[in-house]
Amino acid sequence: MSDSLERLYHAVVAAKDLDPSTSRTARLFQRGPAKMARKVAEEAIEVLLDAVGGDTEAVVRESADLLYNLSVLWVAAGVRPQ
Repeated sequence: MSDSLERLYHAVVAAKDLDPSTSRTARLFQRGPAKMARKVAEEAIEVLLDAVGGDTEAVVRESADLLYNLSVLWVAAGVRPQ
């Protein structure tokens, strides 16, 4: 898993300066850390609700979104996955 997070982290770093009109990652960076933090919170809530509801497939999907948005926030905050 740590290798996957490392690859995701590097993909976010590579995409942060792309055109915001075509890159979701660049758009998040353009909107700033408050928007990034809200996205992490939204995805975390979705994971929790799906887990409580017993929807394993949705937990997996939403966890992927959570990890992506967390990686974006890490890059913005200067945090490395290790």
